[in-house]
Amino acid sequence: MLQKSLLIVAVAVSLSACAGSGEVLNNDPFERSNRFMFKVNVELDNYILKPVARGFLYVPSPVRRSLRNFLDNLASPVTLANDLFQLEGKRASTTALRLGINSTVGILGLFDPAKRLGLEKHYEDFGQTMAVWGAPEGPYLFTPIYGPSSPREFSGWIIDWTFDPLTHDDDWEAEDAIYRYAVDGIAFRADSLTLLDEIERSSVDFYATVRSLYQQNRASQIANGATNIDDLPDIDALDGLDDF
Repeated sequence: MLQKSLLIVAVAVSLSACAGSGEVLNNDPFERSNRFMFKVNVELDNYILKPVARGFLYVPSPVRRSLRNFLDNLASPVTLANDLFQLEGKRASTTALRLGINSTVGILGLFDPAKRLGLEKHYEDFGQTMAVWGAPEGPYLFTPIYGPSSPREFSGWIIDWTFDPLTHDDDWEAEDAIYRYAVDGIAFRADSLTLLDEIERSSVDFYATVRSLYQQNRASQIANGATNIDDLPDIDALDGLDDF
């Protein structure tokens, strides 16, 4: 299993490195195909994900919050690994403490007592780690299901998958992973219903707006929020558009 994981990591890093030479002025050399896939995703969202997300809002708020906490806790080991890869000792300590407290006192992450102790959550991924260490982003891509991305971010997602402890759990089946990401996507989409509708209504070009917000927010995430971007919506709320 370890050898397989290392092979996947090597391939992903190679993909990101090869993508570096494709940078262009607006970082979107495949705009025509990207726009087509964006339209496909919007239609899928309108007819499938959005109705499901609206139904999800009928679930009592405390239950939805506990589910969100549980999914965030499952993602903590990946965030911790990337905190360490980025040599962010303080953030790594916060993530480790949150994981320990919420997994025990918080009953497997269903509750978030760590937040009441001043330990705020944050997210890290290997795409951010590669950016911190100078890996080029490559061209903007809008892919089916996955949504807005780039070769660096997509490669990082593959590597994060290999670092996820559940990936190496013999009792963790492929269907379990599908259910996890499906519920995660539905929960995010439910949280972003109003935001996405407002962005779409106010945008002259919805595709260009989503692209701009994604790229600006990724820059802010890589800088751990240090990038000064006024009035920028949290693009994490747009994840619901991607994760069908």
